[in-house]
Amino acid sequence: MEPPESITLDAAEKIILRWDSIASEETRDRMIFEGDRREVDQYLQAVDEIQRSMSAVTISDGDCKLNSAIQIAMARLEDEFRSILISNTSPLETDSLIDPSFSTHGSSMSEHSGEFEEYSEDERMLRQVGESPKAGESSSRNSASYRSTNSIRELDLIPAEAIDDLRCIAERMISAGYLRECVQVYGSVRKSAVDSSFRRLGIEKLSIGDIQRLDWDVLEVKIRRWIRAAKVCVRILFASEKKLCEQIFEGLDTPIDDACFIETVKGPAIQLFNFAEAISISRRTPEKLFKMLDLHDALMNLLPDIDAVFESKLAESVRMQAAEILSRLAEAARGILSEFENAVLSEPSKVAVPGGTIHPLTRYVMNYINLISDYKQTLLELIVSKPSTGSRYSGDQTMPDMDLAEFEGRTPLALHLIWIIVILQFNMEGKSKCYRDLSLAHLFIMNNLHYIVQKAKGSEELREIIGDDYLKKLTWKYQQAATNYQRATWVRVLYCLRDEGLHVSGSFSSGVSKSALRDRFKTFNAMFEEVHRTQATWHVPDSQLREELRISITEKLLPAYRSFLGRFRNHIESGRHPENYIKYSADELETAVLDFFEGYPASQHLRRRSQ
Repeated sequence: MEPPESITLDAAEKIILRWDSIASEETRDRMIFEGDRREVDQYLQAVDEIQRSMSAVTISDGDCKLNSAIQIAMARLEDEFRSILISNTSPLETDSLIDPSFSTHGSSMSEHSGEFEEYSEDERMLRQVGESPKAGESSSRNSASYRSTNSIRELDLIPAEAIDDLRCIAERMISAGYLRECVQVYGSVRKSAVDSSFRRLGIEKLSIGDIQRLDWDVLEVKIRRWIRAAKVCVRILFASEKKLCEQIFEGLDTPIDDACFIETVKGPAIQLFNFAEAISISRRTPEKLFKMLDLHDALMNLLPDIDAVFESKLAESVRMQAAEILSRLAEAARGILSEFENAVLSEPSKVAVPGGTIHPLTRYVMNYINLISDYKQTLLELIVSKPSTGSRYSGDQTMPDMDLAEFEGRTPLALHLIWIIVILQFNMEGKSKCYRDLSLAHLFIMNNLHYIVQKAKGSEELREIIGDDYLKKLTWKYQQAATNYQRATWVRVLYCLRDEGLHVSGSFSSGVSKSALRDRFKTFNAMFEEVHRTQATWHVPDSQLREELRISITEKLLPAYRSFLGRFRNHIESGRHPENYIKYSADELETAVLDFFEGYPASQHLRRRSQ
């Protein structure tokens, strides 16, 4: 297209006045840039002629003609600038920008959530000490509508033709000294567009106080939404706004593209990061750890992109805010782990769980540290100090001892997880004293230690952190508890099957006291029935452990009973009413042992035995 012919100053003034939106009703509701391109070129040429004339001549204080013309022109160009921005701004299709494959450790946590929901008693107990429980990049599309720089995707927010017009207007406004007006108009329109995108992403305008007053269940949902939204905001929305500023303003004035960008996004950026800041400074409770870590990981991954998008001096406060929040989230995670250790140590419940089964606290703690192990890579970096453990030489009976020298070379994270297990064992030993029956106390310790071992073995990450040597030590402990149970229960039962006290010295008879033998059989029967009556109501929830314990009992009981029965059966059967004394065959004892540790209610067990 041929360049337009030059025009005189008088002609330029007439063109400017004709488009005066205040004086001319004809053009008040019309936009130059929505009409004929020749009118656009003519108007811009008129503005250029007036600006050239103003710079070429000295204007007296009394001659305001050119000043008036340029003011009218700038007012019109400001309206045109605003109109072009508004008419070419469309809502960002945020749904298509969120990668459906996106995930955080939060999804890992949801996989375990059933375990947490199953044990509502865990929550009740930890609430008594003020606690309760509760963890992908956007794929690149082949399109000319944006360019991709690593994880940053810069969309074209406005068509190229409109950008050319905006740049033409901005150039003339800045040249005439109307930089501030240009920046304000740009910032106002584009900030409104960013606010609209925020609403579509579910980012609410909440103060830090508002956020901290929300229930944690509500915040968990908002955190998941925030992590997804923050990726879109930093890598797409803010990056695209920065690109648009560069397209319109770069090269027109040294700081203007940065100024327009900050005018547009600084408020929304502060709003975005205020949410993470509110979480980072909220009250530290164990159920918050995993969402804190999700936030930390998300922000850590975003930090290079934040530094790239907000690289200018004017945006330094945004970069600093993000870095400070990251630091506070790390400190919060360390604090929560310490709080969790204290909560487990001081958990106050003293009510014995029925049947000596696994205590809800044991389930809670092991599920919790299983989830901790899912965040191993993050926590290996965050947990840098060893736990404050008790010492066997301190004499403090309220604190378990743990010799850190035994775990030389282990990471601080490993030491903290082992310390939590040590605390849990100490707590369970205290709770075992609630049982009046020593056998049941040993069974309770066995069940809980076995559960700890099985949960640790069931998680590859946790097993790797804790180490097989420590798991072998725990395995020995639960096996020792099983041995202690058998001694406490069966030594006195088997004691009935000894020969001592049955033989009569100097007698011409068989040498066996029948009355003593009858008493021995009666005592054995009574003791076995009492053990059977009580221990059928006890519970060993792990089927393999339950079966192993029964086999161990029968391997001791049946040979001893068969031998005793073989030696003394004839002495009883030759007398009156032998069925009153020999009530069980060895097979019947073996069958009865199968009832042990099933956790039957007492009434159900009595019905079973009467059938």
